[in-house]
Amino acid sequence: MTTRATRGPRRRTVVALAVILSVLAAFVVRLVDIQVVSADEHVSQSLTKIGVGETISGQRGSIVDSGGTVLASSVMVYDAQLSPKVIMQLEENDPRLPWAEAADKIAAITGQTGDEVRALVSDALAKDSQSQYAPLKKSLTTEQYIELRDLKRENNLAYLHMEGRETRVYPNGAVAGNILGFLDSSGAAQAGIEQLGEGCLAPTDGEESYRTGANGVVIPGSERTVPAVNGGSVQLTLNSDLQWYLQQMIGEEAQKQGAKGGTVTVVDVKTGKIRAAAEWPSLDPNDLDSSTPETRYSQIFHKDFEPGSTFKAITAAAAIEGAGLTPLSTVSAASRETFPNGAVINDAFTHPAYNYTLAGGLIDSSNVALSKFGTMVSPEVRYDYLQRFGVGQKTIDFPSEVGGLLHPVSEWDSQSLYTTTFGQYYSVTAAQLAGAYQAIANRGEKIDLSLVESCTAEDGTVATPEKPKHEQIIKEQTAAELTRMLENVAVQGGNADRIQVPGYRVTSKTGTAQVSDGNGGYKAGVYYTSMVGFAPVDDPQYVVVVTLDEPTKVVSSAATASAFQKAMTQVMKTYRVMPSSVPMDELLPKFG
Repeated sequence: MTTRATRGPRRRTVVALAVILSVLAAFVVRLVDIQVVSADEHVSQSLTKIGVGETISGQRGSIVDSGGTVLASSVMVYDAQLSPKVIMQLEENDPRLPWAEAADKIAAITGQTGDEVRALVSDALAKDSQSQYAPLKKSLTTEQYIELRDLKRENNLAYLHMEGRETRVYPNGAVAGNILGFLDSSGAAQAGIEQLGEGCLAPTDGEESYRTGANGVVIPGSERTVPAVNGGSVQLTLNSDLQWYLQQMIGEEAQKQGAKGGTVTVVDVKTGKIRAAAEWPSLDPNDLDSSTPETRYSQIFHKDFEPGSTFKAITAAAAIEGAGLTPLSTVSAASRETFPNGAVINDAFTHPAYNYTLAGGLIDSSNVALSKFGTMVSPEVRYDYLQRFGVGQKTIDFPSEVGGLLHPVSEWDSQSLYTTTFGQYYSVTAAQLAGAYQAIANRGEKIDLSLVESCTAEDGTVATPEKPKHEQIIKEQTAAELTRMLENVAVQGGNADRIQVPGYRVTSKTGTAQVSDGNGGYKAGVYYTSMVGFAPVDDPQYVVVVTLDEPTKVVSSAATASAFQKAMTQVMKTYRVMPSSVPMDELLPKFG
């Protein structure tokens, strides 16, 4: 039997237990609501989105020459700013470092004076008493950034801010500037190797992200970092020392001749690698404002012109292989003749009817003689040979490169039937001209030109472009006969005394192209002149092409003679090419 005394405590225990169970039940219900039913809502209220943090910028890769000399690189610079309003707020609360002293310390790092720094803030406040921004100094170095950062931390300078940005630097200035190209203000490649090599040079940005609570505190364990991957390094085939010399030289020669511009292209005969691509006016990618839109691109790949007499060698190749001619084959040619279809062809100088050999026609650069030799094969055959030697085709697909112009045979009229035999009615670039003579120098084997050697990724992996195409476009014997005739041009031609390179046997051929007036005709007395050749004849190593755009002092191809001789001489020195050891064959006769 339960007494009153025992029932009281038991009842209180039961009640207390019920209360406790009710509270626990409430907690369980609430917990289920928080963690299950309304979990997403509560998470979104208490946490920020994943991705809070900042982008980690990768660095653009460098461009180097064949020997590893840096031609383009990226560096970090820092732009510093001040917050005038925060400066004033701190001054009212006994700052650790008073503004007057802080300005002096900041100025000592940035290369300014304390008065200049204080004036920046005063001027900003005079315009806006609540100003939050006053530019301090742009393009500070990493060392300056570190000094300012340490000063800020040590003295609680909350008003000092530094923002990093990448900038492109070209250590050698204008050396190969037109080939390297440039970036715009946003860092996007606009021309040259910067654009051509974008796949290698461009970095991949990383990301640093984390979660924070509502109070802004980073939640431990939520940090996530994806590192940036820097761009790779592009190695070119260019020799920067040779490039520098040739740019200085062609600039002097072009100005001496009163020309609008000039170029020098050097190609390795055995590999097709471009060792120099010099031009004037030259672009300094560090200073785009000093250039014009026309001079910011490579004229070697961007400008096409009628090759003129330089392509008489290609006509000779077609006639040798298509009509069985030899260097001693002959035709009668006066300085002016009217052909059966009514076309009138003139030579550059007046002379009676000569019984020209094929070699003589090249030596005297007779348009009439080459018209007769060239038309011994069909137009279709000559068109085929022009294509074989690269006319109408881009060389390396350089940004903004043009392929030249080659009209189909169906568009050749009575005049162009003959003018195509001496380099008119089609156009080429300096690069295409170099490629054509590379094939002659290389025993008839044409190798596609190349400018990029490799791409080395940040992890050291090296990738190389596809091997250039090799094609035997003419017979070795044909190439040998062309080489012998072109050496005779260098020895017996009108520029012989001006282009000889002591110790070396050299070939050469000039070109004097009329310049289009834009209306289907030509400018009177205005020419685009060129000279091409290779050396040494007994073991060809390098092709050199020189062009001058509308020279005014000497308007014929003789204007290029001095530049060609200097360029070829320097190339032989740069690569320590052994002098010729085999004497020249006996001279070929000009007349039969």
